[in-house]
Amino acid sequence: MWIKICGISDVENALTCFAAGADAVGFVFAESKRQLAVQAAGRIVKALPRGLEKVGVFVDACPREVAEIQNLLGLDLLQFHGRESPEYCSQFRARVIKAFKISTAEDFEAMSPYRSKIWACLLDTRYAGAAGGTGKAWDWDLVGNSQQTDFTGFRVIAAGGLNAQNVGEALDVLKPDGVDTSSGVETSGRKNKGLIKQFIDTVRRWERNDFA
Repeated sequence: MWIKICGISDVENALTCFAAGADAVGFVFAESKRQLAVQAAGRIVKALPRGLEKVGVFVDACPREVAEIQNLLGLDLLQFHGRESPEYCSQFRARVIKAFKISTAEDFEAMSPYRSKIWACLLDTRYAGAAGGTGKAWDWDLVGNSQQTDFTGFRVIAAGGLNAQNVGEALDVLKPDGVDTSSGVETSGRKNKGLIKQFIDTVRRWERNDFA
């Protein structure tokens, strides 16, 4: 199970993610309360151990700008949360995660043109005025109840309001290839080391089927 902690803004929390067993950390370069300057991200990247993947999060950014940041920071993955087309997503050398906002079963239809164009699809919550990181969960039962859900050829990353209390249920229902959280490991808008460790431990226990 691939685990990403998004919205990282300092070295200490990035290292906490690594020590707790995360696979990746995300840096938000789009306009957001978690937006990080490229220079600040660079300082964090220099301190990261090998084996922890670096993900850049963008929303409808200029492709040249994305490529420059990718090269400068050595980003392993690019995550897009806007209206990026399949053609846009397929032009980069890094692996690409495309976010899809879900509120109804029909929203899954938008994924089809991206098949073979992206590394993974990320299922997030549709929330007016927000590209992601809302802390709100979408109705996971839409997957099982929809005839329009076809994840063939896609890696699926579950997101949207995930925390240590509900991630086990999300994993049971969605059976994803990975999980992504940001606000679910925060207290008053700041990353909480204890919540980071608790979230990752819960996912790893689910993998081992280690629940009483």
